[in-house]
Amino acid sequence: MSVSALLSFTTALAILVRIIANPLSNVFQKQLTARSAHPLFITTTTFGFLSILCLAFSPSLHLLRLPPTFWTTMLTIGLLSAAGNVLLVKALQLGDLSVLGPINAYKSVVSIVLGVVLLGEVPGWLGLAGVVCIIAGSYFVLDSGTSDSWSWDVLRQPEIRYRLAALVCTATEAVFIKKAVLLSSPAISFVFWCILGFVVSLVWVAIALRHQWRQQLALAHTHWRTYLLLFLSVGLMQLSTNFAFEGIQVGYALALFQLSAVLSVLFGYRFFQEKNIRRKLIGAFIMVAGAVLITLTA
Repeated sequence: MSVSALLSFTTALAILVRIIANPLSNVFQKQLTARSAHPLFITTTTFGFLSILCLAFSPSLHLLRLPPTFWTTMLTIGLLSAAGNVLLVKALQLGDLSVLGPINAYKSVVSIVLGVVLLGEVPGWLGLAGVVCIIAGSYFVLDSGTSDSWSWDVLRQPEIRYRLAALVCTATEAVFIKKAVLLSSPAISFVFWCILGFVVSLVWVAIALRHQWRQQLALAHTHWRTYLLLFLSVGLMQLSTNFAFEGIQVGYALALFQLSAVLSVLFGYRFFQEKNIRRKLIGAFIMVAGAVLITLTA
């Protein structure tokens, strides 16, 4: 197998893993918040567990060979990742997975703009058409189906605001992750994504949850299986994201990740008995059509 063929296979496999792992991690996050786990504690323990696993790889990281730009990039990623994950879990605590999962489609728009500015990645017309299609599909997902027309009042809902704020953080983070991957490797970037995310969120926990951490630890002990599944799904999600970024433009990769919108809708129905699933599935499949358009130019 040639180098280019191997890279294409790795990229395709990474995208497939990411599509499955992301909505699964959202299910576990929502289940834990329903059991009174705090979003910040969930985020911190996730980073902490993954950091412990990453320690096994530290001897082979060749830290002295990494350029100074890598460290400033990773510090930015750590801050954005901690904030984005906490906001995402908070949104899942308040809202429906079948809505908040597909709304992630807007991330591709933010990342394409930032990718042009920061990385010089200019999308083609067919790729832009795919992104527009993805956004159009979100019309059906966001609309509750209770009125004849879509209303901007949906943006006043706190879970939507939290999700959009998380989206801005993670879309910006994605561009910096791509830069970190180019400066190092997908594996090295993943290791420091875990470690720096843990450091930032641990400081946050020490300030915000200093009176609740014992209660949260007790909950973690009780629901350790769900936490473990969350840790593994988030780890797979981020590692596959890094490998996908190695082989494809950020904006296109994030748009392709929206294939997980269908799974988010189905998981919302299966695990949380969420409503208006037929309409949401229509929107999700329109998003999938947009992703297919993007694959033609990737």
